[in-house]
Amino acid sequence: MKRFFDKPWFYKILALLLAILLAIYINNNQQGFAPKGQRNQTIKTATRKETLKVPLQVSVNTDKYYVTGYPEKVSLTISGSSALVTSTMNTQNFRAFIDLSRLKTGTHKVPVKINGLSNQLAYSIKPKTVRVTIQDRKSKSFPVQIEYNKGAVPDGYQIGTATSDPSVINVTGSKSEVNQIDRIVARVILPKGQTETYNREVMLIAEDRDGRQLNVVMDPATTHVHVPIHLPSKKVKVNVTSHNESQNRIYSLTANHSSVRLYGKASVLKKLNEVSLDVNLDNISSTTTKKVNLVLPKGIVKADPSEFTVKIRVSESMNSVKKE
Repeated sequence: MKRFFDKPWFYKILALLLAILLAIYINNNQQGFAPKGQRNQTIKTATRKETLKVPLQVSVNTDKYYVTGYPEKVSLTISGSSALVTSTMNTQNFRAFIDLSRLKTGTHKVPVKINGLSNQLAYSIKPKTVRVTIQDRKSKSFPVQIEYNKGAVPDGYQIGTATSDPSVINVTGSKSEVNQIDRIVARVILPKGQTETYNREVMLIAEDRDGRQLNVVMDPATTHVHVPIHLPSKKVKVNVTSHNESQNRIYSLTANHSSVRLYGKASVLKKLNEVSLDVNLDNISSTTTKKVNLVLPKGIVKADPSEFTVKIRVSESMNSVKKE
């Protein structure tokens, strides 16, 4: 037996068997190995399907025609190898379009086409066709009219002339729609109790005589509206008066301000030249100072200052001295 293991050919055969077994083991366990049937299945499942929204372009003479009725975007479903689908979605070197270049005015049903998509990809479009209306194009300039709710501003506050920037805009659309435009409106909703100048960017609306909104393109589509709101004011003289005086005393009253600024209705302010600061002298028997609030006349919202310091000098009357 020992002689058998000492033979050179024995070791050669053993080494060959070990090499064959090792090759089989490595081949069965290497990464990505699959039997022939499984490999074919893997190739089939390597495909990818994706749906994306694509802007719909319109091929037409835009200087002459105005087109309505088509959607802004269409749904495009593509399928193919995972790598190609991913690359197509990332680059999007294709376009969806409708060709109206050979059509005249009127309503037409046209197919949606795709250009620039790899022929190795399968695809479907939704919708496949769209119905469009081709009309003669027209452009015209219109002034902007401003509307706002005046009732939101409190009584006494004054609203100036509202302005917009820009005050004139260019409108483009079908000839029939543009011809129906009665006005371009910027509607402003003032918050209730608004007491300060109001500024806001407002969407513009094109309306016909019946107030129906028209389908046109405005450039720009918004305008900056400025609604000036302020409280009218006037500086008037302060006339210091008193009540509840004692007959046995003489009073001299001096306020720390001889005038006051009143805020309120312009019509009320126009009639006012002075206001009374009435001081209650009840229980005032010696020289002192007193804080007095100004009573606002009807139609006046506020005053500056609204509180006065009144110096009250008191002395005995001559009749009182004689009686003593």
